[in-house]
Amino acid sequence: MNYIGSKFKLSAWLKEEIISVAGNDLSDKIFCDIFAGTGIVGRVFKKDVKQVIANDLEYYSYVLNRNYIANHTGIEDKDDYIDELNNLPLIDNGFIYQNYCMGSGSGREYFSDENGKKIDSIRTQIQKWHDNKEIDDDLYYFLLASLIESADKVANTASVYGAFLKDLKKSAQKELVIEGADFIQNDNFHQVFNEDSNELIKKIEGDILYLDPPYNQRQYSANYHLLNTIALYKPFKPRGKTGLPVYNRSSYCKKNEVKNSFEELIRDANFRYIFLSYNNEGLMRKEDIKNIMKKYGKYDLVMQEYQRFKADKTQNRNHKANSTYEYLHILEKI
Repeated sequence: MNYIGSKFKLSAWLKEEIISVAGNDLSDKIFCDIFAGTGIVGRVFKKDVKQVIANDLEYYSYVLNRNYIANHTGIEDKDDYIDELNNLPLIDNGFIYQNYCMGSGSGREYFSDENGKKIDSIRTQIQKWHDNKEIDDDLYYFLLASLIESADKVANTASVYGAFLKDLKKSAQKELVIEGADFIQNDNFHQVFNEDSNELIKKIEGDILYLDPPYNQRQYSANYHLLNTIALYKPFKPRGKTGLPVYNRSSYCKKNEVKNSFEELIRDANFRYIFLSYNNEGLMRKEDIKNIMKKYGKYDLVMQEYQRFKADKTQNRNHKANSTYEYLHILEKI
């Protein structure tokens, strides 16, 4: 997925820096990614650590991590289920078609009519199998993650769901085909949560805590609301032109709250090593982060230049540079 704040391109650098501090042998370490997003960083460490703890407040994120992180052994016949989903008859009374496709009269065009109907058909069938106990939780989240990622590939958006495009772009005209969200297999047990990070931190402990909170005022619940809608698949009354639901508003996206929330998280963390990814366009200044983290132990900082995320080609941005700097703030907690 083309995801705001994704660490896919930075993952090798992050792993190198984390290993340089925490040690080459991580086999007895518990690694926590508490703002997990699509789970890229947790996936990178999954084979190397004793356990990954992944968490995110967004439900679509929980689904992805429940599959990519928590699923760790083979799932029998999963490809047969994918084939069956790709060949279901379409329904035209589903929630996505009725509210987010132009042919229904909704006035919204997040998906083509056919793809909207197909999302509804597939999502309904996955839930039916699970409710009837024909599939277990592991297969349920594998299929649901597969649907979310495959639907995202044919969405008629400029990468985020804050708005839909006026006309169907080429990729949105393609037929939705479900591809399996295959995960790394190993023998270790991993945990995935769908909680507020500042509450969860009081209930967990480990060795390495990786923090990648939102940087600015963009709310992930708004930017990716359709993925939450597909994942939850519970009826509501969509609001406005973009069909937004009532959504989570993170304190990390609020300038007057972010520093207090961040310090509470650091204070309550029962982890030896803490790594914070934060770029130079964030709400918290580099000096503010340093001053907070230094209160709790030995502090260091490294940084890496990389290409900015661009959801579209508009020129009306606060930041017009093609590249930005990712800061990795490091704390060895005392």
